[in-house]
Amino acid sequence: MFIFSKLVWVFGQPLSVAFFLIVLGLLALALRLRKSALLLSGLSAVVLFVTLYTTAGNYLLQGLENRFPKPAQDPESLQCMIVLGGAFESEVNTARHGIEFSAAADRFIEALRLAQKFPQSRILISGGDGSISGTYEGDAAASTRFFPLFGVPRERLVEETASRTTFENAMNTKDLLAQNGISNCLLITSGYHMPRSVGIFRKLGIDVTPWPTDFRTDGEVRPGIDFTQPSLNAQNTSTAVREWFGLVGYYLAGRTSELYPR
Repeated sequence: MFIFSKLVWVFGQPLSVAFFLIVLGLLALALRLRKSALLLSGLSAVVLFVTLYTTAGNYLLQGLENRFPKPAQDPESLQCMIVLGGAFESEVNTARHGIEFSAAADRFIEALRLAQKFPQSRILISGGDGSISGTYEGDAAASTRFFPLFGVPRERLVEETASRTTFENAMNTKDLLAQNGISNCLLITSGYHMPRSVGIFRKLGIDVTPWPTDFRTDGEVRPGIDFTQPSLNAQNTSTAVREWFGLVGYYLAGRTSELYPR
């Protein structure tokens, strides 16, 4: 299932779809199927235009982020927090033995802020190597270098190093929560990732308080044309489409009870 989901995404992301439509169009042209070639080429152009030059991806991403607004104030007390992996550059860290973050770094910055404000709280970091090769260091391992640098002792950390997917994050976290006698945790992950994450945790009966971070939109995106940032538009479209792949796939597989949790 893990390998299948990875392969689906390799071929299913917007720019890959555009590329394969062009390839099929060239094949159709070689076979002298001119109408089919024109249709496939046109579809490829549409996918590229929507991905690069519209706000469609940002609008989808905004919808995901708005499902679980961040509370206006910090909790009065905090026993524990669960931080989902995906914030470290695993390949780079494995090779260079450093602490390099990806665009989702806010997950750990927010966790660090709360850890310093609530020194009694435990921090469960869930994240192994999510690559197909399985040869890289995961977020949980990297976090044992990150938090102590800012005065958070390693004794406060609970490391879950085996998970490769969000579903495995939740499954493995459930066991660790029971083993360590902790409950009623904040769930810290990116805003766009929160609906799927909460859906899985709910399905497994894990009581968490959603604490979204790493917002990618300002909350005021409207559908329209945007020629100013094609590379960012493509990245956000890819992120939003991938998350919707996950929402639909997990719902059909029975791993969540709701298609679009809120």
